[in-house]
Amino acid sequence: MKVEQTILNDCFIIHDNVITDQRGYFFESFNQQKFHQQTGLNISFVQDNQSKSTKGVLRGMHYQLGEYSQAKLVRVIEGAVLDIVVDIRPNSSTFGKSFSLELTANNNKQLFVPRGFAHGFVVLSDTATFFYKCDNFYHKAAEGGFIYNDATLNLNWQLPTSAIILSEKDSVLPSFEEIKHTFKF
Repeated sequence: MKVEQTILNDCFIIHDNVITDQRGYFFESFNQQKFHQQTGLNISFVQDNQSKSTKGVLRGMHYQLGEYSQAKLVRVIEGAVLDIVVDIRPNSSTFGKSFSLELTANNNKQLFVPRGFAHGFVVLSDTATFFYKCDNFYHKAAEGGFIYNDATLNLNWQLPTSAIILSEKDSVLPSFEEIKHTFKF
């Protein structure tokens, strides 16, 4: 496991050492001790989630506030997605900045998303199965989000707006500017 710092504070790409032979492959998808040694962060995951979506489905930009904030370790086990995170920690030097990474079943990359980040992804392949670990339990009253095509952030989803498929909930999210004063971690 190799951990690479992204341009955002505390956000890391994890490159796994994939061992292949005629039978297939094996890799260690997470090792708490190695992660701690390379990042200084002590993470204990308590919840795993998985979703399957079709091309153009965009899920985001979501987060949880306060004591219910979640760090996530995200990866794709089938297909391909463009994953985007935004640092929404008001006291961070990278507040309001974003990072994107293509996650695929073939590249075996993972993204560690720290607490205090908004997260979203769009499916680039015909279908994709997205898997993620969380270090805190989901709490509906603490959830929040902002619109995926926020004019201030100007996130590049690599698909035309006409190809984007949103849930009703995600289609009516407020702008980043409207809610940035509410970010508390």
